[in-house]
Amino acid sequence: MSCFSCMGPRPKDVNDYDEDMVPRSSNSAVHARGKSIDSGSGNGRKDGSLKGKGTGESNNQNNNVACSFAFKELATATQNFREANLIGEGGFGSVYKGRLDSGLQIVAIKQLNLEGLQGNQEFVVEVLMLSLMHHKNLVNLIGYCTHGEQRLLVYEFMPMGSLEYHLFDLEPGRKPLSWKTRLKIAAGAAHGLEYLHKANPPVIYRDLKSSNILLDNEFNPKLSDFGLAKLGPVGDNTHVSTRVMGTYGYCAPEYAMTGKLTLKSDIYSFGVVLLELITGRKAYDISKKPGEQNLVVWSTPFLKDRRKYVHMVDPMLDGQFSSRCLHHAVAVTAMCLQEQANFRPSITDIVTALDYLLAQAQNAGTNRGGSHSAKHSALPSSEEFNANSQNRSYENMTAMF
Repeated sequence: MSCFSCMGPRPKDVNDYDEDMVPRSSNSAVHARGKSIDSGSGNGRKDGSLKGKGTGESNNQNNNVACSFAFKELATATQNFREANLIGEGGFGSVYKGRLDSGLQIVAIKQLNLEGLQGNQEFVVEVLMLSLMHHKNLVNLIGYCTHGEQRLLVYEFMPMGSLEYHLFDLEPGRKPLSWKTRLKIAAGAAHGLEYLHKANPPVIYRDLKSSNILLDNEFNPKLSDFGLAKLGPVGDNTHVSTRVMGTYGYCAPEYAMTGKLTLKSDIYSFGVVLLELITGRKAYDISKKPGEQNLVVWSTPFLKDRRKYVHMVDPMLDGQFSSRCLHHAVAVTAMCLQEQANFRPSITDIVTALDYLLAQAQNAGTNRGGSHSAKHSALPSSEEFNANSQNRSYENMTAMF
């Protein structure tokens, strides 16, 4: 029993109602078809608009505006929200597959539950966030609809669904994700998170989990669902204080206990996702016996002993992974899950490490994981990994491996 929303098991998304997410500026409205949505509230910041940094970004507002759709258009696109077109649902509402422009464009349409957990504030935050920030590893918002009490969001359709769908409860005949594909997804998600963290002002995602990582036909990942996103601390501020919300199993312990949110809160959540990719286990699984339901708790004895790393690997991989690469991936994961937030690596360090591991996997191919007699380079401690993170070069990072 707990007072915090993210400290109890909940299968669905949980959102709060923050009023300081979006900066008031000339870019705070989403222009489309002669209409606009304004946040209606500012956060007191004078430096204004969100600006992204890093590869894969695009902040050209003229080419990435979100269109305002009539409710009738979206009802037609989904055949009146026919159940056969339902592709997902949660605390926020339901997601339908639809066809726009006489069936030429396939989209995903999220219809918010009028009595659900996602309020108008989260709707506005998501529209503004995805209209102001564009990156190849963030889902593309095509448009929105505000019709009476109806609130709908229209996204690009991600044909392979979520990472969660490909990791857990696989039906007979479904092929599990390969080790290389898992590294590819992890690296891509890290790039998307890096883009958010390096924005000006920085953005804390706050809802990083496997169900919010969507995949295209090539298993390139894109982060989705930004209703919980918050502007991060700037200047001399070390954190932002907010009501604790999130999904059980992914929430950083210091955030859950104090409500103090930092960029390192996202790093912890990312570590949980890495753990899911490595183990094939859910962040929280009530079907497991006591002591194994919480993934981080279950994995702790393995993370403390590198000789046990191989015993935590998803059995669906059938040993098809490089043991050396596994050791380094687990080491990065363990650093992300440090209880003390300042010991966790920056997202830039994580991107560098995962890009390196992915390159190694692509160049060397996969090896059987059953043999562990080869010598491994010394794994860095969390302190070594995090020290001077802003000045560490790629060469220094790879030398650690």
